[in-house]
Amino acid sequence: QVRLVESGGGLVQAGGSLRLSCEASGRLISSAVLGWFRQAAGKQRELVARVTSAGTTHYADSVKGRITISRDNAKNTVYLQMNSLKPEDTAVYYCYAQVVTNIEGATRDFWGQGTQVTVSS
Repeated sequence: QVRLVESGGGLVQAGGSLRLSCEASGRLISSAVLGWFRQAAGKQRELVARVTSAGTTHYADSVKGRITISRDNAKNTVYLQMNSLKPEDTAVYYCYAQVVTNIEGATRDFWGQGTQVTVSS
């Protein structure tokens, strides 16, 4: 079983910064893809960024240049540094982990409880 605990959300003015953290625990976390999704009110959950165990990153076009994902494998923690925040970044941000569960490459996704980020204009 995998457990994900997020922290760092809050209220910030447009143009400001926030840093989200997600501490992961459980089997196979060190080899998992870790990342962040977000869900704004009335909208579908969308990928913000993800990072592989080797450090390869992928970002949504809407956040490129403003948001950076990183991971500390020694601490099993993934971070999301968000700069130049916009009101449209307002959402609940969810940490996730994609774990390979068998030799055939089957995967399973795990989710954190979510943390609210509100950007005021």
